[in-house]
Amino acid sequence: FAAAIASAAAFAPAPVAKTTSSLNAFESELGAQPPLGFYDPLGFLDNADQETFDRLRYVELKHGRISQLAFLGQIVTRNGQHFPGDIDYEGHSFASFPNGLAAINGPDSISSAGLLQILAFVAVLEIRVMTDVTGESEFRGDFRNGFDFGWNKQTEEWKLQKRAVELNQGRAAMMGILGLMVHEQLGGSVPIVGEL
Repeated sequence: FAAAIASAAAFAPAPVAKTTSSLNAFESELGAQPPLGFYDPLGFLDNADQETFDRLRYVELKHGRISQLAFLGQIVTRNGQHFPGDIDYEGHSFASFPNGLAAINGPDSISSAGLLQILAFVAVLEIRVMTDVTGESEFRGDFRNGFDFGWNKQTEEWKLQKRAVELNQGRAAMMGILGLMVHEQLGGSVPIVGEL
């Protein structure tokens, strides 16, 4: 019995001494949550101030939102769901183009003019739509722009919990879409997604 307890103790987490650094200022920020807590393995915030942290958090939030859309787009198009109609005046349908990275880089990919139109559309979204137009945002990345959707009726604790959920889902989506892109280049089959 003593041997079983001793072997179980080997897997218990070892106490880690608290260190003091400029990172302590960010250990209680939104996103520093279990199991990792505050995690900055590349040291981007070693000498950062609050403004730098807020900018990087906004970039993380934006990339998470984009990755969620990209992951969903992969799942939907690989399921055979495409926009109806043609993508150009030459009669190419949306379904005639391959899924994933092959749609922008390959023998059957979308034309350069089509890709430029997509990039222009993204630029318009970035500059004109996905911004704080009214100047009334509660935090960077709050793009309600005068529309409430019930957000203001909620408690501060509920709001922080929902923002933390969005950050975690964005982080998972960034890893998910990266994994799908790597698997697509390696070839093979992925559960739910199918043949890549």
